[in-house]
Amino acid sequence: MAKSESRGAALRAPSRRNAIIIAVVLVVVAWPTLSALLGGFERTSGGEIAVVRNGGFFDNNRIRQVIDPGSGRTWVGLYSKVHKYPAQQRFYTITSDARKGDESGVDVVTVPSADGVNMGIEGTLYFTLNQDHQALKAFDDKYGTRKFRSTDGKGYSPYDGDKGWSAFLDQVVRPVIDNDLRSQVNSFRCAELVSSCALVQNTSTNAPARPQQPAQPGQPAQQPQSNNANIAKVQNSINTSLAADLDSTLGGKYVTNIHFNLVRVTLPEKVQDAVDRAQAAFAQVSEAQAKVATAKAEAAANKARQDGYNKCPTCARIEELKALPQGITVYAPGNPNGSLLPRR
Repeated sequence: MAKSESRGAALRAPSRRNAIIIAVVLVVVAWPTLSALLGGFERTSGGEIAVVRNGGFFDNNRIRQVIDPGSGRTWVGLYSKVHKYPAQQRFYTITSDARKGDESGVDVVTVPSADGVNMGIEGTLYFTLNQDHQALKAFDDKYGTRKFRSTDGKGYSPYDGDKGWSAFLDQVVRPVIDNDLRSQVNSFRCAELVSSCALVQNTSTNAPARPQQPAQPGQPAQQPQSNNANIAKVQNSINTSLAADLDSTLGGKYVTNIHFNLVRVTLPEKVQDAVDRAQAAFAQVSEAQAKVATAKAEAAANKARQDGYNKCPTCARIEELKALPQGITVYAPGNPNGSLLPRR
């Protein structure tokens, strides 16, 4: 009996060891393999497109494939790296409103006009990442393998969500926008983009002279002019030059459907204060001119009325009688104490 029990215990001992060994093998080998197999599938949402790079232990890092937007589950290989980029229209906003700009805080492009006035430019750039597979692969080779510094001081790749994409735009695209705005705005005088600038403009500037209408009496030397057409010219010029400059700077046609919407042109605070004071002064001048015109009109009316009375004395007497207050019964114009005698 004792021998059979010892023999059973000896048989159970290897079985336990085998179970432990199998469990260790499953944990060390099977589970990572299963995870890799499950992780070898990827898909994209409707707003993103993905570039897949090889990433296995014994594999290279070349681009394997591109997954179009809104795909189903796609086999991308074991340990591959997936770089997801935005596939829908994107925009980059430059504004003085800290809540709406792409950069933190107040963000305005300040560029000088042709007559040397620093002007604040606000607007929005709309564009779409080129979804052609060859162009996207080239973009990932050139920019997806680099990191860009964000406003928080950290480095991000362009595919690292919104922070990574914004860091890429700030460091690569924003300088191109600034340069284009500077070159386009510099060809216009301040008053041609902000009409009120004419109120305080220095006419001794070296900027090219443009025909001016002679000033009317009581009006400023330069009148504010409509600037909508000039702003449209700046906007159209930027849309034309920006596309070419971005292609040249980025090294390829990586962005398409480029459109810049110029929202607002502002003056420096001191210049704007001067404009406000000038407008207030001209308002006071206009008010004074209106009073002078009223006085002249009243004087002319009185003169015409007196001329009529001189020609018709009876008419003057009639007007005097009409002007008498009610209750007067005796009218004595020759009375030295007064022309009106009250009723007794």
